[in-house]
Amino acid sequence: MVVGIVPAALAQAEGVKPEGLLSMVTGSGPVVQAVLYILILFSILSWAIVFYKFRQIRVAQRQSERFTEVFWDTKNLTTIHTASQDFKQSPVAQVFRAGYQELVRLTRAKRPPGAGDPALTTELGGVDNVERAMKRAARQEITRLEKSLTFLATTASAAPFIGLFGTVWGIMNAFRGLSVTQSSSIQAVAPGIAEALIATATGLVAAIPAVMAYNHFARQIRVLSAEMENFASEFLNIAERHFLK
Repeated sequence: MVVGIVPAALAQAEGVKPEGLLSMVTGSGPVVQAVLYILILFSILSWAIVFYKFRQIRVAQRQSERFTEVFWDTKNLTTIHTASQDFKQSPVAQVFRAGYQELVRLTRAKRPPGAGDPALTTELGGVDNVERAMKRAARQEITRLEKSLTFLATTASAAPFIGLFGTVWGIMNAFRGLSVTQSSSIQAVAPGIAEALIATATGLVAAIPAVMAYNHFARQIRVLSAEMENFASEFLNIAERHFLK
């Protein structure tokens, strides 16, 4: 007896031509095909979001690092504010701009009539206004960075169930077809089951990269959020110590 015959060779010996992956997809039922097309669309959009968010967050991190260096190397807030215009993708720079603008606004509101440009001085209550302005800017930056992450989370959670639906529907049709045929062997239902299982595999292919990317980006955004919070605390300390006396 000869052992080790591969399934494809065995199928050819029996006169059955093995189906390829593409032929199984195109030969599946309309519902399974619709599920596959939906999952493929989900996967394409997810990868587009992954590349976009990867670039966006990387630029935000680099610009934040450069702006932080400029902030600590430069002693003049007006000069820092001017330099911050070159870091439009930096969340930390946007938080600084919000705090600086609120600080200037408070100073001008408390300026004596007819006085020139005074030093940045106001009452201690102005700290709360500056803090609120910086927190508002930080929330806006977090919202901007989290944009489109919801789609990744949706793909990660829904794609396996969509694929499972296609598999269940395909297997159901395979057994329904078996009930109207004269043959009851496994060869009669195997092609239909194989076509149905492609839906589950496609769902996993779409979901696994999406959940990995979502977790990675969520962690990077948490790091940037902590950097904004730390910077806001340092800025408020400087403002209270030197300007808000």
